[in-house]
Amino acid sequence: MSVAKVTEIIAESSKSFDDALQSGIKRACKTLENVTSAWVQDQYVKIDKGKIAKYRVHLKVTFVLKS
Repeated sequence: MSVAKVTEIIAESSKSFDDALQSGIKRACKTLENVTSAWVQDQYVKIDKGKIAKYRVHLKVTFVLKS
């Protein structure tokens, strides 16, 4: 039996939601061990002078704790 933990991460990109998602997952895997899944809880944009400046994703990342 395993025990998992969920942590929240907000990542952003000036390119796209997909790029923000990839960046967030890459960073989570660099810091956390045994990452098994992620849920995109929310996505939103930052607007500057009427144009999209940043794409942001709010992730819930699940990782399995060591025994």
